[in-house]
Amino acid sequence: MAVKKLFWEDPYCATVEAVVTGVAGPVVTLDQTILYAFSGGQDSDSGTIAGYPVLKAEKDGKEILYTLPPEHDLYTGERVPVCIDWEKRYKLMKLHFAAELILELVYQNFDHPEKIGAHITQDKARLDFHWPGNITALFPELQRKISEMIAADQAITSDFEDVEAERRYWEIPGFAKVACGGTHLRSTGEIGAITLKRRNVGGGKERIEIYLRPLG
Repeated sequence: MAVKKLFWEDPYCATVEAVVTGVAGPVVTLDQTILYAFSGGQDSDSGTIAGYPVLKAEKDGKEILYTLPPEHDLYTGERVPVCIDWEKRYKLMKLHFAAELILELVYQNFDHPEKIGAHITQDKARLDFHWPGNITALFPELQRKISEMIAADQAITSDFEDVEAERRYWEIPGFAKVACGGTHLRSTGEIGAITLKRRNVGGGKERIEIYLRPLG
């Protein structure tokens, strides 16, 4: 049985109790988890299992493998507390959804460029495109539209498109419905103010970097 992914059911949950379902040296599996593993460009969560720091989280089909320090003493069947670094998770959620909105706004308002990469960390999000010229020409319109959406505090729905295949989506009625298996906010207002920056990757490639803007 695949691990139950509670980070989809409640991405705001920061602690939970789980049962260890397997141990292979430093790698353990759980019956349920709140620790997201790197996927779709979104970084893995940081956190602990039974107080041991999770050094690595990686998907293996529908399973998630957690690498702990080799000196851990966990055993199959043991009940353990699982905790995430909530501050990091919340930053990832904000930047992830800011990137989702920027990407969809680019697709809806400009001649569809080819997205060639994306990465979301707790410090910034980035979107890479094949793009002729300087992509900052888009910034005034993108900034205006995303600021309006954030100010409107629009509700975000996140659910399964296909439960068995674990395919998920997010939706803002009247705006977009997009396939995505990340951790999502409840509403656009949670993103807060953002800043867009441009980086020229070279070879006809442009990058939009997204930063959370500190309050005050």
